[in-house]
Amino acid sequence: MTTSAPKPVSRFSTPDLAVLPEDIRERILAVQEKSGFIPNVFLALARRPDEFRAFFAYHDALMEKPGNLTKAEREMIVVATSSANQCQYCVIAHGAILRIRAKNPLIADQIAANYRKADITPRQKAMLDFAMKIALRSHEVDDEDIALLAEHGFTEEDAWDIAAIAGFFGMSNRMANFMNMRPNDEFYALGR
Repeated sequence: MTTSAPKPVSRFSTPDLAVLPEDIRERILAVQEKSGFIPNVFLALARRPDEFRAFFAYHDALMEKPGNLTKAEREMIVVATSSANQCQYCVIAHGAILRIRAKNPLIADQIAANYRKADITPRQKAMLDFAMKIALRSHEVDDEDIALLAEHGFTEEDAWDIAAIAGFFGMSNRMANFMNMRPNDEFYALGR
């Protein structure tokens, strides 16, 4: 039986953990301890320490804060917009996180394929409609979009969060596609 060589994280080399700045190495090892593996995005971005720090600071500010959007809803935004941007890494990785946070093994696949037919609430559909408009046609956003969100109980701060998540992951999707970043095999089975 032949074993194939492990597939590369991306088309670019990744640094050895031992040579990384201590704060980055500690963050990567903490993620590995919690999840049991190192998500490839950490290794891919570690080659540029200042950008790694900025990326994860903004990621955490958007995705880990309390608020009117649940953590699962934040992941819904990532999965829907990443699917529209054809970002395999983010659809697979954040799909796994969504399944875990929503405690629903089907939701990520439904949202990635077509959020309009997913088993989500009308409020969540309005949220994703707005996120997709930000991702694909942000130049068309107007006051009516904000008013429609308000009809579903979203505040101006929520609208900002939805837009910021869609915008941030638009950048992330483009970089992941540029790097040809592969999702870790472990992500496929999480939350199933």
